[in-house]
Amino acid sequence: MDTIIYEDDLIKVEIEAFEIPWLKIFTQESIKEFSQCSKELRLYIFDVINIIETTMLDELKCDKINIASFGNYCPHVHFHVQARYKNDSYFPEPTWGKKQREMNFKIDNLDSFYNKISNKLKNGNKNDN
Repeated sequence: MDTIIYEDDLIKVEIEAFEIPWLKIFTQESIKEFSQCSKELRLYIFDVINIIETTMLDELKCDKINIASFGNYCPHVHFHVQARYKNDSYFPEPTWGKKQREMNFKIDNLDSFYNKISNKLKNGNKNDN
């Protein structure tokens, strides 16, 4: 089950339940394509993606960040931001790809990470990074 960790009038940020840290950013308004968003909303989404990415790198010590936006099944503007590890189950494949191995490690401090993201967004630190 997804959990919303941040929400305002323009967006919401949800946790995707998976073996790796994975956040999704949705527009509140049902907009089909990113180009149909206002310039303000597009820039805001990029600021939020940047906060999530830099916090993932700093806090989770991951090997790579994956950012994706498909919307084929869910035609609503949203972005996936994933912390990837060389020894997660799918790396170097995308998490939608073929499983490569069983993940045999636990990622600590996830609650702390999600709280930091939530606090940064709630406190308006969108342009700090």
